[in-house]
Amino acid sequence: MLDFPRWKTLGISLILLAGILFSIPSFLPTKAFESLPGFAQIKVNLGLDLAGGSHLLLEADVADLQKTQLSNMEKTVRTAMRGERGADDDIAIGELSNAGGKISFLVRDQTKLDAARERLFAETQGAGLTGQRDWNIDVVDTTRIVLTPTRAGQAQAVSRAMDTARDIIDRRVNALGTREPTIIRQGDDRVVVQVPGLQDPKALKDLIGKTARLEFRMVDANADPNEAMQGRVPVGSEIVPYAKGEGGGAPFEVLSRQVMISGEQLIDARQSYDPQSNQPVVTIRFDAAGSNTFARVTAQNVGKRFAMVLDGQVLSAPSINEPILGGSAQISGSFSVASANALAISLRSGALPVKMTVVEERTVTPELGADSIEKGVIAGIIATVAVLVLMLVVYGRFGVYANIALIFNVFLIIATMAAFNATLTLPGIAGFVLTIGAAVDANVLINERLREELKRGRRPFQAVELGYTEASRAIFDANVTNVIAAALMFWFGSGPIKGFAVVLTIGIVTSVFTAVTVTRMFVAHWLRAKRPTAIHI
Repeated sequence: MLDFPRWKTLGISLILLAGILFSIPSFLPTKAFESLPGFAQIKVNLGLDLAGGSHLLLEADVADLQKTQLSNMEKTVRTAMRGERGADDDIAIGELSNAGGKISFLVRDQTKLDAARERLFAETQGAGLTGQRDWNIDVVDTTRIVLTPTRAGQAQAVSRAMDTARDIIDRRVNALGTREPTIIRQGDDRVVVQVPGLQDPKALKDLIGKTARLEFRMVDANADPNEAMQGRVPVGSEIVPYAKGEGGGAPFEVLSRQVMISGEQLIDARQSYDPQSNQPVVTIRFDAAGSNTFARVTAQNVGKRFAMVLDGQVLSAPSINEPILGGSAQISGSFSVASANALAISLRSGALPVKMTVVEERTVTPELGADSIEKGVIAGIIATVAVLVLMLVVYGRFGVYANIALIFNVFLIIATMAAFNATLTLPGIAGFVLTIGAAVDANVLINERLREELKRGRRPFQAVELGYTEASRAIFDANVTNVIAAALMFWFGSGPIKGFAVVLTIGIVTSVFTAVTVTRMFVAHWLRAKRPTAIHI
């Protein structure tokens, strides 16, 4: 235990030196930090409650998701009834409807009813471990098939949609260049978004609240404008309103329900400028399949109009003057540079699978954050000084070693948090202060064990050896239980609780290293250098 060869001493010294060096950037002002070389630009990020920023609580529109489910299943039914071997394999259907939250259609040839059911059964799946399918398939009046979404299937769809929404919101927020946002699910249909340092909640709401469901659809040239004003449109078409400020006075367009190409086939979206008007626009690029479809549809419809539809509103409806080749297009409208960039980010990150509504909004000012930091620092200083004085008074020389180890422990915690790009929150400061108070527990156990061994008449070398050996077992057991508790808090907790758990875990690991290994190195070198005949502790 007291054998410290040169390589081990050098290794421990390098770890301590690295802890000091990598913790320094966290204390530097912004300009000094930005002047550091790239590899040294690591520091502890401050959370929402310390740096200020925006807090939003988003709630999913479950009714919109169920409507999307019905629409998707309607497309699935049409596709499934088309055979893989051409027209001879098709199953003719009619009276397809999605009224009443169900998909209903007529199978024209009753002899193909079972085949139709089999094809639809292959398109449904199990709803988790419930033993149910996500859709029930029933036959009504011997020729009509009705598909009804099950409760378990809807619950599974909501869960999947929320997981996807959380990931998409995460990509959108990170595209703003912000650091360490907190984006977590809350309950079944809510998402909490916290962005430190962002003082414009409106821009954040506009960015993450936009569904960004982009569609390209043909304008129905056969629709009678007078009939459309009264809500009557040809079968297979629908009325879609213009977005605010668009349309040049026209309130709506009559569009085909069939989507010729969707935002799912986008591979890129960037804010740019129209070379003719110099107005901000969004330039988009499609994948290979989307490019081919776009070229084919525009070639077949030269002279006709198509509409760009975003979240159920028409942005523009230009004429197709010539086939659009190359797989790229331009979305124009009443954009500013900021709104065009926000739309590009939304399209690039993908469409939200469900509409999200802001139900709670909070802004934390930097002044409140600065006040929290000041009080946290004061608490940390008081705790540290009190511990240092107590250890010095009670344990003398061994208290000095414990105090030096405690100071190294502070640097190591900060350096480790910076290396992992961790975020420090107000509960994290509490965890930091708690770690400082608990960091010397190991030294208390070791020093008290040393006293016991000296009272039994052990020689200094023997007492130190046994003291560290025996106390290390209790130290290990106690800290393992603390790490387990911290891991559970991190796994099940939300943002602030996770911050506390991260700091606590890092502090436990570094405190065991400094309190046991580092102090043992100090004691070993002192014993070898001085060879004392008695130890006073």
